[in-house]
Amino acid sequence: MYAIVEIAGRQTKVESGKFIYANKLSGNDGDAVEFANVLLTDDNGTVTLGAPFVSGVKVTGKIVSSLVKGDKVIVFKKKRRKGYRKKNGHRQQFTKVLIESIG
Repeated sequence: MYAIVEIAGRQTKVESGKFIYANKLSGNDGDAVEFANVLLTDDNGTVTLGAPFVSGVKVTGKIVSSLVKGDKVIVFKKKRRKGYRKKNGHRQQFTKVLIESIG
């Protein structure tokens, strides 16, 4: 069984017993989280599609680590013949969540 859930403005496919990396969520390690914006569920070929959300279905999980950093992205700006160069880096912060149940 899997579900498509909207988490922090992004649609994510979740399965029970698997980890997901979501954009930084408020909460500490070990806290329970609940996602109510379920867009689609699939239970062994039985697909339920919401309009826009599936009613009565929630996805519950547990925060495993509240601070996980993604890969570094280099931002480099340059204007030719002007001596203008700027180099900047960015690492996005994520929250690692263990999906416990769908339903």
